Amino acid sequence: MTRLPWNEIPPPLRARVEEVLGEPVVEALSQTGGFSPGSADRVITASGRRAFVKSAGLSLNADTPGIHRAEAAITAALPPHVPAPALLGFVEHDDWVALVLEDVEARHPSTPWEPGELEAVLEALHAMTATPLPADAAVTTLADAIAGDAAEWQRIDPVTLPPLPRGLDTWVRAHHDGLTDAAARAVADVRGDRLVHFDTRADNILLREDGSVVLIDWPWAARGVAWFDALSLLINVRYYDPDADIERLIGRYAIFDGMPRDAATRVLAGFAGMFLGSSLRPVPPRMPTLRTFQRDQAIVTLDWLRERWER
Repeated sequence: MTRLPWNEIPPPLRARVEEVLGEPVVEALSQTGGFSPGSADRVITASGRRAFVKSAGLSLNADTPGIHRAEAAITAALPPHVPAPALLGFVEHDDWVALVLEDVEARHPSTPWEPGELEAVLEALHAMTATPLPADAAVTTLADAIAGDAAEWQRIDPVTLPPLPRGLDTWVRAHHDGLTDAAARAVADVRGDRLVHFDTRADNILLREDGSVVLIDWPWAARGVAWFDALSLLINVRYYDPDADIERLIGRYAIFDGMPRDAATRVLAGFAGMFLGSSLRPVPPRMPTLRTFQRDQAIVTLDWLRERWER
């Protein structure tokens, strides 16, 4: 990702961030991970106060300011028990926006995933979904959120599909109708009343020194089934370790209790279509690695999906 350094953010926007923090920023350390264009800085003020600031303008990417705006609204409304950074402020200038968040002193999980760290994250997801979301929580339903992704298979032409490793393109051509149907049926499978982060992978998770877990980047939060985030996390586990026994993990952790096997397979079909369809689109501005990442995600998910499909 091509990150914009702090000193290239429009000065009026930087000034508004400093108003939120109450004093000037004297140091900014750019963060290189993730897939959102714009800036991402851990900043320090004159008195030593710390914060995390993300900013973007329409001139960089047409979608990112709206994504930051959604994240600000959702973060502000998260229930107190959710392990997420606190929102300190949200500011705008012309077509630019900046999200000001609590700076979390932590690190991303090790990859390939270490068993103890994976256990901590799965336990945190279980705790987060232990209670229903309040009825008035301002998030979309997961069914609505994935409906467009579930329809992605209808837009994928199996005839023109580019080659994929291990004969996956041939397998997709042979099962295209079944994959299309499975993804469509997944929309009903994910209805529920629990908080869903919707983007659980290592770069959206932080681990503090005491072992506690923090989930970051919340623009896609939704209301749905408790096991959805944990299932998507296992895609990330296999992404970093193709030999990981992820089926054994499903039988081991309480977050997966009550997850119907066929429903999980249908959800994976939706994930596979979303990743594959997205990977075939043109590269968006200032996001040169995104399509390759999505293709890699599609391959990992299709491999797992084919194993389940053929059992």
